[in-house]
Amino acid sequence: MSQETRTRLLAGALQTLVEHGIAGASARTIAAAAGVNQGLVFYHFGSVDNLLAEACRYGVGQRVAHYRERFAAVASLDELVELGRAVHAEERAAGHVATLGQLLAGAQSHPRLAEATAAGLELWIAELEQVLGRVLSGGPMADLVDVGGLARAVAAGFVGLELYEGADAAGAERALASLEQLARTAAVVEEMGPLAQRALRARLRRASSAPARRG
Repeated sequence: MSQETRTRLLAGALQTLVEHGIAGASARTIAAAAGVNQGLVFYHFGSVDNLLAEACRYGVGQRVAHYRERFAAVASLDELVELGRAVHAEERAAGHVATLGQLLAGAQSHPRLAEATAAGLELWIAELEQVLGRVLSGGPMADLVDVGGLARAVAAGFVGLELYEGADAAGAERALASLEQLARTAAVVEEMGPLAQRALRARLRRASSAPARRG
């Protein structure tokens, strides 16, 4: 029963963030959403901030697990962008984009929530890092790309797109289309012959080691 109550409170906290925002996430509103006495918020979590932080980890963990098999099936950058589109649409339709926005807003002034939000994003990044490491392995970009850094850049880009779409849906669509173009370009590079790939790899190494020009 205790675990059931905790789970109801975690789900209630996420629901409250969607319906009332971070400013409206109180022990009373969360307990009402969970259908329990508000004293149980403090009994199980000690504070509302602690509950919200745990809810962040809980919610992201569920979402990542939901997509894990689909991430594991990705075999190319093009497929990764296609999956990104699907995740983008599903997460927005389910209200999880709104939750993410509220968590990011709350993280600006709540250190505990900032820590939990960062930990939640790391779960997404870990999945992306596995996929990118697999699809880039053996290709001309394999030893030229910081896969961990690229995974973080992709995660940050999709977080930005999730939030940006609410203000400029057409702009977000153009951004996604650009990512698809880049993925197709990478696919063309992968199909190049070994001599062309070696030449490209050498040129990219020279470009990456050259000092940046300052204006």
